[in-house]
Amino acid sequence: MVVQVKPRIRYSSKTMEGNQQKVEANILLLGAENVGKSALTVRFLTRRFIGEYGDIESIYSHTDKIDGRDICFNIWDSLCPQNGEESGYISDRQLQWADGYILVYSICDRASFNVVRQQVQCIRQAKQKLSSTAQIIIVGNKRDLQHRRTVSSEEGRLLALSADCGFFEVSAAETYHGVLMVFHELFELIREARALKKGTAGFKGIVRSMSAVFGRKRTE
Repeated sequence: MVVQVKPRIRYSSKTMEGNQQKVEANILLLGAENVGKSALTVRFLTRRFIGEYGDIESIYSHTDKIDGRDICFNIWDSLCPQNGEESGYISDRQLQWADGYILVYSICDRASFNVVRQQVQCIRQAKQKLSSTAQIIIVGNKRDLQHRRTVSSEEGRLLALSADCGFFEVSAAETYHGVLMVFHELFELIREARALKKGTAGFKGIVRSMSAVFGRKRTE
């Protein structure tokens, strides 16, 4: 079973991004140690579950087909901050690179949930500073370990609703489909945000053009 909450829909159009057949999306996975970021990534890339990973930070490229189009996912599987940095720290390079974020916590680890809470705030502040349209999905992993749960589904939903972002509870260990839904839903949010930004830019251009025309008429 996959628990899902979608963010508020900002507009109804599903406008395609031009006629191009291939689109890229930069996805940054963040979260505390041992929450399953790499397991989620490898599930999506290979459909297999691998439980043990070393401290290796990697960027993967993976092409998937959505609505008949080739989508290239560039996935940055990040390490937890080191060298005394705050647990919710996100580098400027990461913030500038990402089109979307998957913030992962373990439902068995309340401290990891608090890290995600901090990272949500960091991203929201950065989005205002950078005028970014990057989208967020919060993922509660290890849903198969209900007997060890310390973070309720409701808490995850409320955090996602407060930040207007998506929310899933999944088990990377048990199912591929739930993980696939996370990545595909994030891409849909990214695509909608891009289309909205493009439409807004076009509208502003029309307004500027009209202002220029009417401005000239006033001076004639």
